[in-house]
Amino acid sequence: MHSETPRPGNGRIFIWLPFLLSAVLAVGILTGMRLQSAAPPLVINGEPGADPSAPAGYGKLEELLRYVEAKYVDPVDREKLVDEAIESILQQLDPHSSYIPSDQVEIVEEHMEGSFSGIGVEFLMMEDTLTVIAPLGGGPAEKAGIMAGDKIIGVGDSIIAGKKLVNKDITSLLRGEIGTKVQLLIKRGSGKPFKVSVVRDKIPMHSMDAALMLTEKTGYIRLNRFSATTHNEFMKALEKLHTKQGLEHLVIDLRQNPGGYLQQAINILSQLFPAKGVPLVHTQGRAVSRSDYETAGRVLFPVKEIVVLIDEGSASASEILAGALQDQDRAAIVGRRSFGKGLVQEQYELRDGSALRLTVARYYTPSGRSIQKPYDNLSDYDHETEDRLESGELTAATAALPEDSVKYYTSKGRVVFGGGGITPDYYVPLDTALLNDYYLRLRPHLQSFVFNYSQKNKTQFEGLKLKEFKNTFTVKDQIINDFIAYTAGKGVAKEAQQLPLIMPELRRQLKAQLARTLFQDEGFFAIMTAEDPMVKKALSVIEGKQAQR
Repeated sequence: MHSETPRPGNGRIFIWLPFLLSAVLAVGILTGMRLQSAAPPLVINGEPGADPSAPAGYGKLEELLRYVEAKYVDPVDREKLVDEAIESILQQLDPHSSYIPSDQVEIVEEHMEGSFSGIGVEFLMMEDTLTVIAPLGGGPAEKAGIMAGDKIIGVGDSIIAGKKLVNKDITSLLRGEIGTKVQLLIKRGSGKPFKVSVVRDKIPMHSMDAALMLTEKTGYIRLNRFSATTHNEFMKALEKLHTKQGLEHLVIDLRQNPGGYLQQAINILSQLFPAKGVPLVHTQGRAVSRSDYETAGRVLFPVKEIVVLIDEGSASASEILAGALQDQDRAAIVGRRSFGKGLVQEQYELRDGSALRLTVARYYTPSGRSIQKPYDNLSDYDHETEDRLESGELTAATAALPEDSVKYYTSKGRVVFGGGGITPDYYVPLDTALLNDYYLRLRPHLQSFVFNYSQKNKTQFEGLKLKEFKNTFTVKDQIINDFIAYTAGKGVAKEAQQLPLIMPELRRQLKAQLARTLFQDEGFFAIMTAEDPMVKKALSVIEGKQAQR
C-alpha cells in the first residue's frame, strides 16, 4: 500500500486521523468478525437502534468518516483511508495477520487453490518482446499450435511488442474466464506474423517442483508450497517413484517453502508413519479450542529412511512437517535453521470482497515446543534473516547454538529447541558464491541466454534423453565466454577477479537452465541435485543409518 503524506497546514484532524481510524477499526473488525461470517453493520453510538452492549468506541469510525467527508477542507478518498487504517491496526497485532484488498483476493486464492484460468504458457520478456519458453503440455496454447520460441507480438486488438510490460501486465492480458477466447498475433522465426485463437481453460499451478530418483533406492521430492493440491501431487509422485522406480528411502526438499494449508502437511505426514494415532501437531488460541492432529495409520507406499531439507526460507507448514518428523525421530533434518513461523491464520471475507487473514492460534510440535520466533519488534522480525546472514549464522563452518535455552525432548529422548524455527540435526552452510555481487547481477540473464543458446543449437539436442544429457553435456569455456559477453551487452561489466570464485556455480546453473529448457523442471533439478551440498549430506545420512541397521 502507498501512504499519502499530508501537506503542512491541513489542520490537527490530519495529525490525529490515523490514530483514530486505527483504534476504531481495531474494535470494529476484531469484534465484528466471526468464523467465515460477514461482519455486522457499523452503527454510530447514540443512534436509534444502536446496540447498548457494544464496546466503547464501536461505530466511531463511521461517525468520524462522515465528518471528514462532509467538512474536511480537501476531498478525501474514503476507501483509501479505511484500507490504510486496517493496515495500521494489523501492524499492532503480529507479522502474519494481513489485509487482502478485493482486487488481490482472486490472485491469492488461485495461488493457494493450485490453479488459474489462462492459456498455459511459460513466457519470458526478451528484448521487449513476449517470448514463449514452453507451452504447457496438453494446455490450450499447445492445442492451438503455439510452440517454444514463438513471439507473442499482439493480444486482441493491442500490439504489445516493444512495450515495457511487467509480468502483472502480461498475465492480466492472457488470463480470463474459462471458455473465453483470446486472439494472439504470433511471430515465428523469420516468417510473417499470423493470428491464433486460444480458448482459455483451467491451468494447474503445481506445488511440487520435482520428483526423481537420486540413487537406485533413494527418491527426491521437492515442494514449493502447501496448496490445496499438494497432498495429491505428493502421493502421485510417491506412487511413481515407489512402484515404478524402486524407491525405498526419501529426501523431502522444503527449502524456501513458505507453507500454506496445515491439513495438507498433516495428510503427507500421515503417509510417513505406519502406526495410527501418532501425535503430529496441535493448535490452540485464545478464542480457538485445542485441536490435535494424529496419523491415520493408512500407509500406501512404505518408506524406510527419510531426510528433510530445510533452510531459512522454510516456514509454517514446512516447519510443521519437519518438526513432527524430528520430534517423533522419524526423519533426520538437514540444512539450516528454519524461518520460525508458528502462527495459524484463518481468512474471513469482508463485505466489499476484500479479506482479513487473522492469526487465531499457535501450533505446537509433538514435544510441546512452539516454533514461533519473537515478534515484539516488527522491524527486527522483518530483518531477522538478514541479521542471521550478517552474524555469520548462515555461512559459518559450524552451526550456531540455539538462542532459546528451553529444552524439549524427542520420542527417543534427544534434546531439541523451540522458539525460533526448527534447528536441523545436520547443519549445511550457505554457499557464499550465491551471495557474490557479480553472480547476483549475472543471474537474472541466465534464462534468456540459455533459451537463445538452445534455439541456435536445436539440432545438437534432438533426440537426446535427460540421462544422456546429464552424463555427457559439459558447459565449456566458450559457453561461459559467450555468456559473459552477452551480459556485458546487458550492462553487467565483466569482473575478471570475481569470475573464478563463482565459476562452479555458474557452470551448474547454465547446465541446469539448459536442462530445464530441454526437459522441463525434472531436468533442472536432476542437474542441480547432483552437486547440491545438502542433497549430498542427505544421501550420506541415509547411507549411515542403513549401515547401523
